[in-house]
Order: sequence, then structure tokens, then C-alpha cells
Amino acid sequence: MAIFKEVRGFEPKYGKDCFFAENAAIIGDVIMGDSCSIWYSAVLRGDVNSIRIGNNVNIQDNASLHTLYQKSVIEIGDNVSVGHNAVIHGAKISNNVLIGIGAIVLDQVEIGENTIIAAGALIKTGTKVEANSVYAGVPAKKVKDIEAKQSKEMINKIADNYSMYAGWYK
Repeated sequence: MAIFKEVRGFEPKYGKDCFFAENAAIIGDVIMGDSCSIWYSAVLRGDVNSIRIGNNVNIQDNASLHTLYQKSVIEIGDNVSVGHNAVIHGAKISNNVLIGIGAIVLDQVEIGENTIIAAGALIKTGTKVEANSVYAGVPAKKVKDIEAKQSKEMINKIADNYSMYAGWYK
């Protein structure tokens, strides 16, 4: 079973039908919805501020989620995939978003729905990422618009695949 640790009186909570890899760490003020999966060596550190995660969210291997004490929180909507080795630090991520492998999303970032953050992208502090778009680069910039229906279908397929993969481990 994953590492669940109470800190400062906050105990992680989660919905039904979730999967937690044995060495995932879920710490402190973390609340997540149904059908989420937290993969190998992922760390969700809600020790200094809150992390809120919607339904059908997957946090892939080695991803790290953290916040600033009394200054930032993490809010993640539904059907979000956070790629391997990604870092999210105090950001708000809307529904139907793909955070690519190794991407870094810093404090006070807001990512609109149906959006893709490319692998290796760096979203700087305070950036407002437009909905229905692709951002890439260091620092990341908008590289194109994408049709909401097209992006939502692709992003939801990835999230649904991770629900299927999680089922293999249950």
C-alpha cells in the first residue's frame, strides 16, 4: 500500500475505485475524487498547503506536487493526466488537461480546459494558459490553438487508458 501520512492534523482522503502504487507518497492535506491513480514514486505533498484533485486523474511515475506555505494551493480538475517526472507547484489546472512528461508548472499558474502542456515545457509563475491550446518550450509559449472537441477526446482517452491500467493492478 502507498505511503499515507497525516501532517499537522490533515489526513489524505480519496474517493472510490482509486489505485495507489506501493511507493507513492500522499501526505497531509490531499483530497482526491473517484477513479484516480497515483503511480510509482509519485509524491503529493500537502504538508504546507492543500492539494485538491478531481475525478479520473492520473499522476504518473515520479511526478511531484507541492505548494507554498500560506501562498499557493494545487487544484486539479477532472480527466487530467500528469506525465512522468512532471512537477506541479501551487497551480490551478482545469478539466481535460494533459501535463506532458517532465513539464514544470509553477505557482499561481492557471491552465484552461482542453489544453496540452508539452513534454519538458516550463510554465512560469503567474502564467494564464489559454483553454483549447498547446503550450511548449522553456519558458513555454502558446504554439497553437486546438479544437475543444479534438483535444478533449484525446486527453480523455489518455485519462481513460490510465483507469484501465490501474485496473490491472487491483
